[in-house]
Amino acid sequence: MSRIGKMPVAIPSGVEVNISGQSVSVKGPKGTLSHVLPELITPKKEESSVVLTRANDERAAKSLHGLSRTLISNMITGVTAGYSKKIAIVGVGYKVAAKGKDLEFALGYSHPINFAAPAGITFTVESPTDLIVSGVDKQLVGEVVAKIQKLRKADPYKGKGLHLQGARIRRKAGKTGKKV
Repeated sequence: MSRIGKMPVAIPSGVEVNISGQSVSVKGPKGTLSHVLPELITPKKEESSVVLTRANDERAAKSLHGLSRTLISNMITGVTAGYSKKIAIVGVGYKVAAKGKDLEFALGYSHPINFAAPAGITFTVESPTDLIVSGVDKQLVGEVVAKIQKLRKADPYKGKGLHLQGARIRRKAGKTGKKV
């Protein structure tokens, strides 16, 4: 069996897991998430845990076994603790401001950039150069962070742009030029 897939997923107190066929829905203090598992994977609720079994030992089934277990584990973590990522905004004049639930970025273009908050995502502006994206769905939080970073990618020469807090930016040396 898959080393990850064979481990049961513990259900903490305050979290309710409903399984109907291939659909798994998780309800907790922070919200509700649901996911439809592939046909090769069968979920089963046992006491205070969820156990997944696979139909056969083919390569595809083995991969989906571990993936499905991790997705259910992430759903449970999301509805209990939630997920958040911090974005650093680096550059002269680069800043972010909250406009209701949406964001307005000043990133060196001739116009401000508005970014609408998708359902299930909350933005917290700590300072004009620090932004926290949080939500219950780990995948959605990651997608939104990637879309925000795409507005102004980190520059390898000066390090300006949007990047995750603590992420290492690969820097390049500039041209040395001809000495006269």
